[in-house]
Amino acid sequence: MKFLGLIPARYASTRFPAKPLAMLGGKTVIQRVYEQVVGVLDDAFVATDDERIEAVVKDFGGKAVMTSVNHKSGTDRCYEAYTKVGDGFDVVVNIQGDEPFIQRSQLETVTACFNDSSTQIATLVKPFTQDMNLNALENVNSPKVVVDKNMNALYFSRSIIPFQRNKEKKDWLSGHIYYKHIGLYAYRAEVLKEITSLSQSSLELAESLEQLRWLENGYKIKIGVTDVETIGIDTPADLQRAEEFLKQQAK
Repeated sequence: MKFLGLIPARYASTRFPAKPLAMLGGKTVIQRVYEQVVGVLDDAFVATDDERIEAVVKDFGGKAVMTSVNHKSGTDRCYEAYTKVGDGFDVVVNIQGDEPFIQRSQLETVTACFNDSSTQIATLVKPFTQDMNLNALENVNSPKVVVDKNMNALYFSRSIIPFQRNKEKKDWLSGHIYYKHIGLYAYRAEVLKEITSLSQSSLELAESLEQLRWLENGYKIKIGVTDVETIGIDTPADLQRAEEFLKQQAK
């Protein structure tokens, strides 16, 4: 099987305009993401809507493909990019353009899900550990995932799922393994085409989680497990945290 890595990167962002071009440890955020991906998958491109991002990617020796400014999701942007550069690839891996610390092991885990010929879509989770506090579990910006015995996703929610009826909330982390969703996706090429034609679903609109559209329409999402914690960059404050993390890694 051949795996194509696509890194959606748009210029406009409500919370952090021009985020892909922000500097992190002497390199742009988008360069750091690209360098984590290239060489792990069979090929990789930045899928962008802005010529400034395209120019920066080409300047550091990366590959970029221009896409529409009108896409509402990274999945839609990935599909357009796939139609332009994806000939001959079996699976598309969608790597968020604000994840400069994505690890080889995570990419290998999500691609390994396709060793099962029935896998349509794959993503990653990281178990919450007992030393975490309830604030981490209750964080609505950190979606939780419930899986079945075959490690397929049953549901994603910003709420804590499952609810443990017969335990005190303070004991929930010790009473059940909760999974935090890691927003790395991979799709069989034909499935990517299908899901980008779906209308938004009621569950997706309720939770503001795109993957619920796929579940609600009957698609299976295979779950891979990682123990690696990464730092996504959504705001300038996140960028500062990432700088500190980079400094700690260098010690």
